[in-house]
Formats: sequence, C-alpha cells, structure tokens
Amino acid sequence: MKIVLVAAIGENNVIGRDGQLPWRLKSDLAHFRKLTIDKPVVMGRKTFQSIGRALDRRTNIVITRDATFAAPGVLTAASFPAALDLARKDAVARGTDEIMIVGGSDIFAASLPLADRLEITHVRASPEGDVTFPPIDPTIWREVSRTEHAAGPQDDASFAVAAYLRR
Repeated sequence: MKIVLVAAIGENNVIGRDGQLPWRLKSDLAHFRKLTIDKPVVMGRKTFQSIGRALDRRTNIVITRDATFAAPGVLTAASFPAALDLARKDAVARGTDEIMIVGGSDIFAASLPLADRLEITHVRASPEGDVTFPPIDPTIWREVSRTEHAAGPQDDASFAVAAYLRR
C-alpha cells in the first residue's frame, strides 16, 4: 500500500493561512481531483473544515481528538495510525493501492516518514501564512517529474506540479 502526500506549497513552504489556502489556483484543483478520485483521503479536522464538505468519490477520513466531531460523508479516527488502518481497508475495498494524505501540517509531518511519493504543486508565490509543509529533503526524495503551468484566468500565481519518489 503506497502512502502519497498531496500538497500545494509556496516558495516559503507555506500551505495555509487562517484556516484557508493562501492562494486561489483553480487550475490546480482538477489536478488534485484527478490524483485523489476513487481513493481514501486522510486529513486533519482543520483541513476538513477549511474544505467545508466531504470530497465526492473519495472516502474522507478525518483525524480528530474531538470524540463528538461528526460530518456527513466522513469517517473519523482518533489518531494517525487509526486513520491509516481505515484507509488501508478502504483502499483494498476500492481496488486501489494508494492512500492520499491531503493535510494539514501535523498530518503531513506524521506521514512524511512513511510516504512513498509526494505530489507537490510548487506555487510561485511566498504568501504570509501560519501553516507550513515540512522541508523536502533531497537526500531522501528524488524528483521524477515536473510540469510548469502559467497562471490561468482564475489563478493567483503560476505553479509547477512535481512528483517525488523516496530514494
């Protein structure tokens, strides 16, 4: 079972500000959907609340310490290991071999040592923010593909989509 981290990261490693993304990249949303569709997605409660709803055609697994938290279309887990267990079972049932980790910072930090692949959108901006992605260590991660994208009409910045595999 492969663990894949999916994130959009500013040049300063910022991924969030005040519970939201610090940019608008409509062009990247289709890429995110294509990567995660029909797979389990694991996220923290704050990330789920920033999205505002369960993502369709995906099993949404939300990690939260709040035992009373519930949302339509969401499975909850009290810990990262419990979320991975749910995600593995769901992936097998769906016939996929990937678990997608979609944020936030604490979840990325917990999952990075276990990850097999990173799918990173490198945003050509350095916004202020209060949430960051852990540094991508080139001694551990090898970039295997990169596609540059000019800013579209509903994008705040240009960006590059890169995939990294563990060395």
